[in-house]
Amino acid sequence: MPLLSIFDSRTSRVIFTALLFALGLGFLYVARHTLILFLFAIFFAYLINPAVTRLEKLVRGRGRAIALIYLLLILALTLAVFFVGPRITRQAARLGEALPGLMEKVGSGQIAVDIGQQRGWSGSTQLRIREILRDHRDELSSLAQHIGVRVAETAKEIWVLFLVPILAIFFLRDAASFNAVVVSLVQSRTQREFLQDVLRDLNQMLAQFIRAQLTLAGLSLLAYTSCLGIMRVPYAMVLGTAGGVLEFVPIVGPLVAGAAMVAVAVLAGYPYWPLLLLFLIVWRLVQDYVIAPRVMGGSVQLHPLGALFGVLAGGEMAGVLGVYLSIPVMASLRIVWRRWRIYAEKRKFGPLNEYSFPHELGRGRS
Repeated sequence: MPLLSIFDSRTSRVIFTALLFALGLGFLYVARHTLILFLFAIFFAYLINPAVTRLEKLVRGRGRAIALIYLLLILALTLAVFFVGPRITRQAARLGEALPGLMEKVGSGQIAVDIGQQRGWSGSTQLRIREILRDHRDELSSLAQHIGVRVAETAKEIWVLFLVPILAIFFLRDAASFNAVVVSLVQSRTQREFLQDVLRDLNQMLAQFIRAQLTLAGLSLLAYTSCLGIMRVPYAMVLGTAGGVLEFVPIVGPLVAGAAMVAVAVLAGYPYWPLLLLFLIVWRLVQDYVIAPRVMGGSVQLHPLGALFGVLAGGEMAGVLGVYLSIPVMASLRIVWRRWRIYAEKRKFGPLNEYSFPHELGRGRS
């Protein structure tokens, strides 16, 4: 008996759609690194698009506006490297030279004696902690090597920084054309409305998310470098810059930055590391519960469990870059799901009025 006679046409369409969806997911997984590169280019385009749009009317041409913005960015980057770069480089070089000796202090347990003398610990407490560190010397060495390997792997992806601005030029120049082409592929009026609503919500969410992330990272960079410098923390410029950069990585980045600052301060013999720890806790509370909600607004609206799942899944799929992209990707999936529910109700019951799904429609207009 022919296979098509067993299944009706509707079942065949469902199976075919499921197979296409599975093939699409497989392609996304295989090409995930290339897709991540393009996503970063899109984010960069969202970041500078407002400035390009404002200049476009003044210089009478979008291409001229893009070229002028890129010229200003190159000039600002050159000035930053010229004035700040040498100091950061010197501190990073000194930290790299001192790091093996600092790790040896941990492995030998000498760090327990140094801290104990500073904090007034008893001799028995110093001896006990010293023995614990000595007993776990191999595990600590293995952990340090693992961290070094991950840092080296991340450094290999630095080439992305050079390709992202180049790819972003095409998105800045032809974004409207891309949207028009995508919408034109859909013939049904309701499906076209669904796609237009999704694209509009994604555009608003990504634009606000990228600008908010840059603002939060800039504030963290300023707070870290200034406060660590005032407190005379060793390698303040390097640690502050790393903290500002890691602010882009959701959840994990700030924790890693804070742990690294305290660890380096302790290993370098900085006597006021409890004060540094207090500052980091206070800044984290202020950043997460006072500044971030006002800067982010309602752009992401993710449950903490959803955000945590996205971070873990992104890290498994694409490392540090996947962790960074996890939050906007999860927020995008939420937008698609929310709009699909509204679309399904339209198909089932007809056009929605203002009293249908007021909670969802209100968020869609925000």
